[in-house]
Amino acid sequence: MAKKSGNRSDAELKEQIGRSREDLALRLNRVREEVDLPRKIRRSIRREPVPWIIGAIAVGLLVTAVVTRKKKVIVDAKGGTKSRHALLEAGFVLGALRIAASLLKPVVMNFVEKKLGSYSSRDRPGPKGF
Repeated sequence: MAKKSGNRSDAELKEQIGRSREDLALRLNRVREEVDLPRKIRRSIRREPVPWIIGAIAVGLLVTAVVTRKKKVIVDAKGGTKSRHALLEAGFVLGALRIAASLLKPVVMNFVEKKLGSYSSRDRPGPKGF
């Protein structure tokens, strides 16, 4: 339950509430300033640009080194004929697919034209006809 004010007047209570609101607003502004990380970073970059530039260069070099690392490829001398056969087989498969695609293209185009033609032949009211 709330405490009874007893000997405090309404004016004193209003003044106390006003002071506590001002104090709360001041504390809230301090917290906002402490939490505003982008603003802190911008201010730090303006004050000390050299460490930030050096850090950015270091991060860029590190990322570049990680991304451009070369993989070790181990080639088995005995497996050379197997890879040639697999490559030749893949070539034949791709050639067969290309021929099949060129033969099936007219059939697919005809099918698509019939399907799309059925949509355009429907009588749809224009923008005025609702």
